[in-house]
Amino acid sequence: MTHFEMELEKLKDIIKKIGTLAVSQVGESVKALLYEPIEGKEVKKTELKIDKLDVKIDEVCQSIFALQQPVASDLRFIMASLQISNEIERIGDLAVSVIKRAKNIKEKHDLISKFEIGDLAKEVELITAKTNECLQTLDENTIFEILLLNKTIKSKGDTIIEHIIDEMKSHSKVVVSGTNLVIALKHLERISDHCSNIAEYVYFMVNAKIIKHEKHEDLNINKTE
Repeated sequence: MTHFEMELEKLKDIIKKIGTLAVSQVGESVKALLYEPIEGKEVKKTELKIDKLDVKIDEVCQSIFALQQPVASDLRFIMASLQISNEIERIGDLAVSVIKRAKNIKEKHDLISKFEIGDLAKEVELITAKTNECLQTLDENTIFEILLLNKTIKSKGDTIIEHIIDEMKSHSKVVVSGTNLVIALKHLERISDHCSNIAEYVYFMVNAKIIKHEKHEDLNINKTE
């Protein structure tokens, strides 16, 4: 194996590690939102690991560009890795923010059950897991599943947020908790968006085609056989 091939393998391993850490971090944020506030020590440790791996990915990519002349699929993989790393780092930051917001939601259980927030949170957990699966397998059907699921999460999230705002207008006592809950849900929506972005970068990596500004319907997005 050449030095170049070794560097590419190293990059692949780091991407897999950082993806798995993101799943863990989002899982902790969902747990904090739906159940009880959690201790932040492990979450902070995971956040540090994600940040370190993000920096490591930059370093490996810079090393490859400096010493090699990657072309075609290798070049796409390196370019996509830089973007994916950035998206995952943001997912980690948003997950930590959800955990912080969850501590300030006093009427949490009543609000969560009333607006069926559990289903939405679980879907965000699912899209993160599917994104990690996509990073491991580069499977095109999984990419399309992620893009579809993101649309569902966005639609559900916006509807729930509208209902919470109406609730705050009617009952002033839930304004503080409701505001924190709305921000936490917005963060979950953003996590889902970042997962969708990662799926688009994987699509680029595999197919040499950028789909960021295309309508997903044009890509045969319902292809989940």
